[in-house]
Amino acid sequence: MFYGFHHWTAARTGGVVDARFIALIDTALESPLGQIAMIPMLAWIANSAPERLKATYFAVMAAFTNLALSLSQLGTKYLNQIFTVTREVRNASTGAVEIPADYSELGALFITVAIVGLAMPMAAIFFVKRSLLAEPKPEPAAATGFERY
Repeated sequence: MFYGFHHWTAARTGGVVDARFIALIDTALESPLGQIAMIPMLAWIANSAPERLKATYFAVMAAFTNLALSLSQLGTKYLNQIFTVTREVRNASTGAVEIPADYSELGALFITVAIVGLAMPMAAIFFVKRSLLAEPKPEPAAATGFERY
């Protein structure tokens, strides 16, 4: 809504899909879809596991997934400290504005979150595929000295 998307949708839907509608749908779908979004990652983990260590590998990677969820909460905290966004606060008795609204850094926060949200998982996939967790390559047969015969 920061970029005015709700004005565009309201104009095209006769006022049905306005700011309140978008906020309601976003709130209702955010939690269950966040959980469902984990399924492809869990499938990728199970598929990437070495044959002899499937259960252990899956358990360890699922634990790392929980760590990633905790890291995302910490990241949210620190991004909100870097990009200060404040809402207006009024004194209840006098109606005077005590803290003015400041949404000037909200656009930069959105863009930063989108970039980090794409870069971090891609970097993790790259690291896991290139690390020691990948299947070892078979070594060539040792030379015996009888290859000519």
